[in-house]
This record gives sequence, structure tokens and C-alpha cells, in this order.
Amino acid sequence: MITQEVQSRHARRFGLPIATALVMGNIIGGGIFLLPASVAPFGTVSLVAFVVLTVGAIALALVFGRLAEQHPHTGGPYVYAREAFGDFAGFLAAWSYWITTWVSNAALAVAAVGYLDVLIPVHHSLTATVAAALVLQWLPALANLAGTRYVGAVQLVATVLKFLPLMLVAVGGLFFFDTDNLGPFQAGDHGVAGAVSASAAILLFSYLGVESAAVSAGEVRDPARNVGRATILGTAGAAAVYLLCTLSVFGTVPHDELMGSTAPFTDAVDAMFGGTWGGTAVACAALVSMVGALNGWTLLSAQTPYAAAKDGLFPKAFATKRRGVPTVGVLVTVVLASLLTVYNYTAGTEGVFEILVLVTTFTATVPYLLASAAQIFHLVSGQSHRVNRRRLVRDSVLAVLACAFSMWLVAGSGYAAVYQGVLFLFAGVLVYAWMSARKIRAGA
Repeated sequence: MITQEVQSRHARRFGLPIATALVMGNIIGGGIFLLPASVAPFGTVSLVAFVVLTVGAIALALVFGRLAEQHPHTGGPYVYAREAFGDFAGFLAAWSYWITTWVSNAALAVAAVGYLDVLIPVHHSLTATVAAALVLQWLPALANLAGTRYVGAVQLVATVLKFLPLMLVAVGGLFFFDTDNLGPFQAGDHGVAGAVSASAAILLFSYLGVESAAVSAGEVRDPARNVGRATILGTAGAAAVYLLCTLSVFGTVPHDELMGSTAPFTDAVDAMFGGTWGGTAVACAALVSMVGALNGWTLLSAQTPYAAAKDGLFPKAFATKRRGVPTVGVLVTVVLASLLTVYNYTAGTEGVFEILVLVTTFTATVPYLLASAAQIFHLVSGQSHRVNRRRLVRDSVLAVLACAFSMWLVAGSGYAAVYQGVLFLFAGVLVYAWMSARKIRAGA
């Protein structure tokens, strides 16, 4: 009885506003605050990549919304892939998505440290930099362990607070826009198509989270109705903010300066208003945004393994849930993300953020592709109960577009990211073999 009371007090289902905030909060996390500098070396052609990504992301959002109507359960792409293609496809979706979440957390922490340095100089010391990145990961993990009630509260507050500086840059930057700051349309050795594809692979990180409501469907009230709405509203809102913000940063910060920036939004506000007060305020807001994103991503990182563990495809410990949160999944994820963060800093690797982002790009495309393929399977297989004939043409076009979009992102990730991502996937095959053998022995 005591346990039930504790759970009811700390666990709470999300309504449409918080589900939408979860989507927007996870999409607009650390990515937007650092990515203008990451894609600046490609030139302003990266803005074309942003437009293409927006179209693809909205197509994915619509596909996830449609699938969630049929399968309103925690797990998102894992649930869709497993139901359509069986245990192995479901496991690959869960495994690759889980990798995406904890590698994303490491990347978000790296991005957050860049803005923390504006407030408290830490980059002069490797120890201080690593310690700051670890603290930024563990604080959201502790909020998650406190229960979904607190996860939702933190997410809603972080989403509201981040919009003030984002809109300041998005709208205010247009009044200080200088075309001389844009730099070349195409920079580097890439052709136009290659530059669009390569910059899109990095920019995809800023759209990770489109599946947030679908993955957490079990915690959303009336998921068949609210998951699709939250996914579409959150993605469309994030896309509008992204395009305006990136254009404003490109037009207010000189191209050469932007390529070396670790806090491009701070530099943009400083250029707009002079001095450092504006940039400092933006740095504070960026940190709030990233902590909110880490808060949401930490929850997502535990949800997919939880769903897979309930089906016997992940170790049983991942199915442990307290106060509405899969606690083992949260702890394992934050430990792995912390180890990866420490490794990348201490290995002396250049461009830590970009390396981590490209790995997540590849691993994210696996569940995206499987989910899109599941929708095509349902549409083509002739299962009338799964097909809305009035929307057949539209659903078919969106599913094909989402599949093509996912394949294009794999191609743009680069050989190094695909190489590392495939190694991660192959490690998962061994885990699947072990778990499948255990299921057979337990059923014997």
C-alpha cells in the first residue's frame, strides 16, 4: 500500500501540453545552440540542408503519429518494428535507439560545457571541463529518478524558459542582419550535393527527439490521440524556430569567427547589442535548455530498453520501474554517457561534439528506417484494419519519403560514423543471441 501511494504521488501521465513540451524540449536541446558553428565550414549551403531536413523531419513526425494511433504503447520505433517484422527487427530498433540516446547525452553535455565556459571559465582545465560535463549529465538523471512528475515539471519549465533567448535571436537578429557575414555559399572541397548531405548529417542531431512522444506513449494520457498531435506540433514549432535562429546567427556573426565559436548564440547577441551582458544571459538560457534536453533524453534512454525488457529482449533488470521511471535504464545510460564523455575528452580528440553527433546520426536512422518500413508494410500488406483508405495515398507518400530520408542520412553520415555505428550494431547482435538463448532455456 505504501509503495502504491509513493508511485501515485511521484508518477503522473503527461497531457498534450507536456507531451508537446517533451517533443520540443528534446528537439530544441543542445543542438541548436552549437550547430550553427558546426555547419559553418560548409558555407550557407547548410541552410538548404536545414530546409530539406525540416521536410524529412515533419514526414517522420506524421509517420510516427500515424503508427502511434495503431500502437499507443511505450517504446515507439521498437514497438512498431517488432510488431511488423518480429523480435530481431524490434531488438535492432531498441538497441540502436538506446545507443543514440546515451551518445546524444554525451554530445549534449559537451555542448553545454561550451556555454558554461561563458559563465564560469572551465576550458583552461581538462579536469574542470570533464567534471562540468559529468555534473550536467547527473543532475537530470537524479531528477528522473525522483519520478515522472518531476520530469514533466522540469521539461515544461525548461521549454518555456528557452524560448525567450531563441526568439530574441530569431527575430532580433533579422534587424541586425548583414549579408557580408554570411561567407561563401559553398565552402570546402565538397560539391553542392555533398555539402548538403554532409551538413544534414550533422544537423540531424538537432532534430533527434521527433519520436519523443511515441517512445513515451505509455506515460501519455489518451496516447492514440495525443501522441500524434504532440509529435506534429512539437516538430513544426521546433522547425520554425530552427530555421529563423540559424539564419540570424549566420547573418550576425562573421563567418570566420563563427567557424571557431563554442557559443555561437552568445556571439550573435553580443554582436547585436554590444558588450557581454546579452551573451551572458543567452548562455544561461542555453544551459537551461540543455539541462531540459538532458532531462527528457534521460527518460527516453530508459523507455525503449524498458519496453524491450518486458518482452524478454533486453536484460530483465531494465524492466524495473519505480515512480513511473525505469530506474535501471536511467542509471546504466548515465554511466555509459559519462564514460564516453571522459574518453572523448581525455583521448585528445578534435571536434568531440561533431564526432559524437555523427555517430548518433547513423544509429538514429536505424529505428527511423525500421519504423517507416513498418508503416509501408502495413499499407502494402492489405490489412484493412490498419489502413485508412481515405488517407492511403498521403500515408504512402509520407512513409516512402521518411524511408528515403533515413537512407539519405545514412549516406551523409560519413564512413567513420557508419563504421563505428555498425560496430555498435554488431555488438547488439551478440546480445540478442544471448537473450534469445535465455528465453528458449527459460521456456523449456
